[in-house]
Amino acid sequence: MKSRFCIFFLFILAGFARADFPPDKPYPGITYHGETRKDPAMKLFWVEIDLSDPHVTLRVSPGGPDPDGEGKFQTTLMPTSAIAQREHFDLAVNGDFFQAQKPEGGFALPGGYKANQWALVEGAAVTDGKIWSKTLRPHPALVVRQGSKVAIEQIGVPEADLQQVISGMPMLVAKGKALKNENLAKHPRTAVGIDEKGTKLVILVVDGRNPGVSEGMTLAELADEFIRLGCYTAMNLDGGGSTSMVMREPNAESWKILNRPSDGRERPVANVLGVQIKRLSGEGGAANN
Repeated sequence: MKSRFCIFFLFILAGFARADFPPDKPYPGITYHGETRKDPAMKLFWVEIDLSDPHVTLRVSPGGPDPDGEGKFQTTLMPTSAIAQREHFDLAVNGDFFQAQKPEGGFALPGGYKANQWALVEGAAVTDGKIWSKTLRPHPALVVRQGSKVAIEQIGVPEADLQQVISGMPMLVAKGKALKNENLAKHPRTAVGIDEKGTKLVILVVDGRNPGVSEGMTLAELADEFIRLGCYTAMNLDGGGSTSMVMREPNAESWKILNRPSDGRERPVANVLGVQIKRLSGEGGAANN
């Protein structure tokens, strides 16, 4: 009995969400959905974010500090939940593909990623108007321009009016049509999509690598999900063991992992896409700041 209690206690400490969290409407401007499917087994978690809601702010955040100044590395690895807590994000998901340096030199394999490793992201990245990553080969990127216009575009060297940029690959949906992807492997996935009017952002996480519970999706299946959810454009972010969706419990300084990361624990990552819900002057409710 004592052994069972210890296992249960460790599971709670791991930060996974309890069964009654989150509600369908955890914050103004955010609608949450969770779905379990069979044949094939699949667990999906997604949020629909009303970009026209004045409470909503999107921000991109790197992991830890730049470790080498003018050197090639840009940040250090941190778990999504740790970044979300530091930045007071109400919702966060892992971001771009990245490389991390091994202590003895060279780059680590994904299973060997550890917190505080020096890292660099694959695509362009901007936080609060500051460019901290650029590339000569454009990647699909979720961008927030001055005036808070949100779109998915191909970005290499970010333009001056870009306030937030997070990159990934490949594009999944363009002009309301699913794009052909030859990769048939099923993996955990993190991806984002926007409706045609640019007023709704969908952030989707799919668990995987867990036979009989959640097998993961191919890129083609992922594209079909975004079509089903009414997206006009959509792009894939880093997935696999990096896939994580974290939400702050309203009225509490507690961040919960909503999905089940395939490594059995959170993998530290190089950057995240965060959502902050601001309380307007004179309003109450669950929103922070």
